[in-house]
Amino acid sequence: MRPLDMNKKSHKQRLLAIIFSSRSPIETSHLFTYPVLNKGTLMNNSNINTPTEHQSESSLSNIIFNIILPTLILNKGHKVGLDAHYSVLLAFSFPFFFSLKSWFKYKKLNFISLLGLLNVTVSGTLTILALGGLWFAVKEAAFPLLIGLFVLASSWTKDPFFESLFMNPNAFDQNKINQFLNTEEKRNDFHKLMIHATRFLSISFLMSATLNYFLALKIFTPLPESLTEIQKQELLNEQLSHMNLYSLGVIMVPSIIFLAGLLYYVFHRIHQITGLKTDDLLVSK
Repeated sequence: MRPLDMNKKSHKQRLLAIIFSSRSPIETSHLFTYPVLNKGTLMNNSNINTPTEHQSESSLSNIIFNIILPTLILNKGHKVGLDAHYSVLLAFSFPFFFSLKSWFKYKKLNFISLLGLLNVTVSGTLTILALGGLWFAVKEAAFPLLIGLFVLASSWTKDPFFESLFMNPNAFDQNKINQFLNTEEKRNDFHKLMIHATRFLSISFLMSATLNYFLALKIFTPLPESLTEIQKQELLNEQLSHMNLYSLGVIMVPSIIFLAGLLYYVFHRIHQITGLKTDDLLVSK
């Protein structure tokens, strides 16, 4: 096989990795830290921050300690003898610590930590009060809906959310893209594309909210009044585990298909604007 063919194969593999690297678009905390390309402004080398290993580890630790670990504690804490109240407090401590660390060390709000705090607060309250059914369905739908509204609102700012997702220096060659955005018309067209892609992306969160709602209605059945408080909490934890399991297939697969279609549309439009093909957009390694 010729080196050129191997290079193209590598590009396609990394493009697939971009699509399948997370359960959903929101599970990529680095989206909120990469530099973005402002309307009508070309980025030069001094503006581009090359990502480091520390940044990648921070992104991974953000997701683990703010989302995954608190969820495991809430769902499985009773199996190691943790009372529901202590499970909530322990789960709450992780995103709380990371949000304080981000604020005092970097003077920035950590969106993933705030999402984790909100998730633990709502889920923990519902678990302690032994509420189920419709309440959990509303909660499961509310989070992607709020995120979708945030993404949609960013389309009316100078930095649309999809622009931060797309201008990822780990995957896309920003210098090459900037070189071909060499006229005001092309820069405007690119910015409009980022706005449209951001609004399309917000639809995926609305889709997730709808699927979450109906899946939660199916799983979180009313708790029998004859059960004790401990039995109710154990049943809720079991339902939460089922929700997490089934959501992988019911919500992740449609989200990935939607994101793949959106990326195809974006790459096609960028080719029309700049003449660059998909292989040209990806960083050569």
